[in-house]
Amino acid sequence: MQSNVGGIDRVLRILVGLVLIALAATGTVGWWGWLGIVPLLTALLRFCPVYPLLGLRTCPLASRK
Repeated sequence: MQSNVGGIDRVLRILVGLVLIALAATGTVGWWGWLGIVPLLTALLRFCPVYPLLGLRTCPLASRK
């Protein structure tokens, strides 16, 4: 599994994931807020399974492993 999520993309995914989870935990939004786990996990793993399907990469060449 090669990294395909870069720095800014990763930070945005973490923020969106945490906000959605917090909103779901406080009851502000419905069950779908728990889907914030998906962007959070993709940010922590530095891999998005949809990116290869779309031919995208936000990770710089030097930091791919």
